[in-house]
Amino acid sequence: MLDKAPDWWKGAVIYQVYPRSYQDTTGDGTGDLRGIAERLDHIASLGADAVWISPFFRSPMKDFGYDVSDYRDIDPIFGNMADFDALIARAHDLGLKVMIDLVLSHSSDQHPWFVESRASRDNPKADWYVWSDPKPDGTPPNNWLSIFGGPAWQWDARREQYFLHNFLTAQPDLNFHNPDVQQALLDVARFWLDRGVDGFRLDTINFYTHDAELRDNPALPPEERNDQTAPKVNPYNHQLHLYDKSRPENLAFLEKLRAVMEPYGAAAVGEIGDSQRGLELLGEYTRGDTRMHMSYAFEFLSGSDLTAQRIVDVFAEVAEKAPGGWPCWAFSNHDVMRHATRWNLGEQAVCAYATVMMFMRGSVCIYQGEELGLTEADLPYEALQDPYGIEFWPEFKGRDGCRTPMVWEANANTHAGFSTAVPWLPIPSEHLALAVSEQDHRAGSVLNHYRWAIALRHRHKALQTGAQKIHADGDVLTIERRAEDAQITLRINLSDREAGGLGPWQSDIQEA
Repeated sequence: MLDKAPDWWKGAVIYQVYPRSYQDTTGDGTGDLRGIAERLDHIASLGADAVWISPFFRSPMKDFGYDVSDYRDIDPIFGNMADFDALIARAHDLGLKVMIDLVLSHSSDQHPWFVESRASRDNPKADWYVWSDPKPDGTPPNNWLSIFGGPAWQWDARREQYFLHNFLTAQPDLNFHNPDVQQALLDVARFWLDRGVDGFRLDTINFYTHDAELRDNPALPPEERNDQTAPKVNPYNHQLHLYDKSRPENLAFLEKLRAVMEPYGAAAVGEIGDSQRGLELLGEYTRGDTRMHMSYAFEFLSGSDLTAQRIVDVFAEVAEKAPGGWPCWAFSNHDVMRHATRWNLGEQAVCAYATVMMFMRGSVCIYQGEELGLTEADLPYEALQDPYGIEFWPEFKGRDGCRTPMVWEANANTHAGFSTAVPWLPIPSEHLALAVSEQDHRAGSVLNHYRWAIALRHRHKALQTGAQKIHADGDVLTIERRAEDAQITLRINLSDREAGGLGPWQSDIQEA
């Protein structure tokens, strides 16, 4: 039964689906909406509260759906609106909320808004995107860089101006300083809420508003650079991004968006991509009841090993920089190397970190396949689809390795039960032994451990919304959660050797 409580999102477990790679029902090698609907029972069996579906809107697929050409239509490779309505109905029957991935900071260059905007400097949508004259020497207006490599400005011969693109050149940035743009995007949100969605995952939420004066970003000292937002080899990390994103003007739009969502009881989780101010922005964006409900934190998505002390340090930083904020934690997603590979984890260790995740204060996101312990796929260059990986190969191999299809059956001849055709990305042979069919009824499997850990979280209000105390003693992490008169405490050894009286990756849970 669907939970109608207004704070259903607080402490929720959200399962992320990457539509291209979940289930193909049409035999074209690409997943679709009907496939997601057919596999919702798996998500419900985990005990998830909601499913987040990555973009399925009409798109040229230059960035696999994160370049939207029509915000109110389904791309034919994923199905049609009737398929989406059926998915919503099935999810709600199973007690699952549905959150969709809204990409509001930029559109595709094939969106009718941009086609009109680039046609001239005086048409009705001329100011709907970020345009600027060149410097006197013809170079871009400032030093801003694209996350996908190179300048964040592209010359357009029609207007003889540059347009801003924080990502691919095919993803021009919308101009949030224009109130008509804001209203159009709020109407998009309202359209999907009327369709029955229960919330949004908001892509690149801190990129919405840019500095109207187009001031240069200052340089970032080498010792302050990290790979939290962009890979190490990307010069994007050489700047302090003061002016191209994370602007204070963003807050006013977030409050408007929250006001649209409130009558529907919907919730949003915003993705904050900012290596320097991520947690500070999390606090700003989720503080109080007028902005976003949750923000997606990157602290556990970086390449740093997740030691007991690292977890304690992150929560200390949250307390300092985001008091009153509400994080949404994840270990893996569609943009980063799978954490089983990133942290070099075996089956026991994957289970240990799943337990830790379910004890963390905040909401959590699980990325499809992590409940099976899937590792990062090592794909050859010729198999790559991701423009990010193609640009920075071989030092950075892109995001295809975490986007390979879900493995339902341990049968290579049926492409792991994903499709009757050759999948859009190859399925690693080592994934077959980790398939749902192999783990579903095996006691102690990673899959069943995730089910147990999520059920534990649901049984204890303290694990959903309670206060938290946390400390590390060497490799042993202790998390104490308390709500009203109830308390539950986890002691867990996050190492492959004995520590604190606990065996490798062993835990002890005490309830009071």
